[in-house]
Amino acid sequence: MWELIRANKRKSFILISLMGTVLLLLGYVIGEFYSPGAGFGGMAIAFFVWAGLALLSYYSGDSILLMASKAKEVTHEVHPQLYNVVEEMKIAANLPKMPKIYIINEEAPNAFATGRSPDKAAVAVTAGLLSRLNRDELQGVIAHEIAHINNRDILYVTMSGVMLGAVVLISQVFLRSLWFTGGHSRRYRSRDRNGGGQAQMIMMVVAIAFAILAPIMAQLLYFALSRKREYLADATGARLTRYPEGLASALEKISKGNMQMKSANKVTAPMYIINPLADVKKQFSSWTSTHPPTEERIRILRNMMHGVNYKDYQDAYSKIKGKSDNVIPASGLKDQERIDTRTEGQPAEKTDDKKQKRDLGDLMRKLDQYAFIACACGLRMKVPPEYKKDKVKCPRCGKDNKVPPPELVATASAAAEAVDKSSRKK
Repeated sequence: MWELIRANKRKSFILISLMGTVLLLLGYVIGEFYSPGAGFGGMAIAFFVWAGLALLSYYSGDSILLMASKAKEVTHEVHPQLYNVVEEMKIAANLPKMPKIYIINEEAPNAFATGRSPDKAAVAVTAGLLSRLNRDELQGVIAHEIAHINNRDILYVTMSGVMLGAVVLISQVFLRSLWFTGGHSRRYRSRDRNGGGQAQMIMMVVAIAFAILAPIMAQLLYFALSRKREYLADATGARLTRYPEGLASALEKISKGNMQMKSANKVTAPMYIINPLADVKKQFSSWTSTHPPTEERIRILRNMMHGVNYKDYQDAYSKIKGKSDNVIPASGLKDQERIDTRTEGQPAEKTDDKKQKRDLGDLMRKLDQYAFIACACGLRMKVPPEYKKDKVKCPRCGKDNKVPPPELVATASAAAEAVDKSSRKK
């Protein structure tokens, strides 16, 4: 595993170095445009812009991403099954510390992982994901996200995303500045009067062309980085659960529904297990996507017939893609240990749309700090956080029920859920 992680780091370093070269060249060209001989000064400015953004993302990137996604940290009491599954996968992956767990108040099913290291990581899932997946499918998704943490993907994808942002930012500032300067710097205007207009025009064309092409080149490198990570995380996730069908079935369910998320944006979209901004049909065919085609990922997982080792995933990948190139680093393919697939999965349940909507609504209310109160008559009441009285009257039996204070809402809702389940069994 450590050799695999090292190989993964090497590939990441090469791609990020190429993105860095694009960034520095952009700074050089823009510097030369504004002041001949100032190209290295432009490179220095570009480097410092990236370094500032990189330091911010390294120390606060996870908090910023979670805040931008409107994710709320939850405990075992809010969703015991989710907490238990994350804990199982943390143990299976031998992570040094339990990742923090967040839920995003969105109906679209999706998930992502963030953080700079296995010691400081978080897993975020949407409420829609929790309401649609059974335990095996949820375990497959969490294993995929834990794999991103264990493979050191999240730091490299975040850092390369910041570098891409720096390239786009510098390009946009330069191109917009041309509107105000008319495409001429002060020094070049003086050169025009002295007969240097032709050289100035050539430099201007080169600078504009590179400012347009640089973000495209950086973005293509970022796409390549992201797609490779998804294949490797699928392979690692299947190995952790020993049940590829769980992740395959989860991806199938996620891709069939509405994937559009209000809280997602171009920065956070590549972090999710499936792109939350892409149209389903376009996502399957677009070579510029940050994610591999979902149908292809499902077929690869379902072709892991003989086991769940990395070599088994590589064999399935080669069969489906019809290519001999390795998506798994060579160090991962050296491990010939046989790891059998776990066959006993949770049987598929019939989809109950009404139950799914009810469960989704209840979970969203939990996140919004609703108090769930079970009356002695069996009625379950959902009290909004803005309700200020300390008692609420049951509309069925008329009995007054005490409303717990905000700090005890999570515990009260968990107790109410337990009472509700036991009453249904009776």
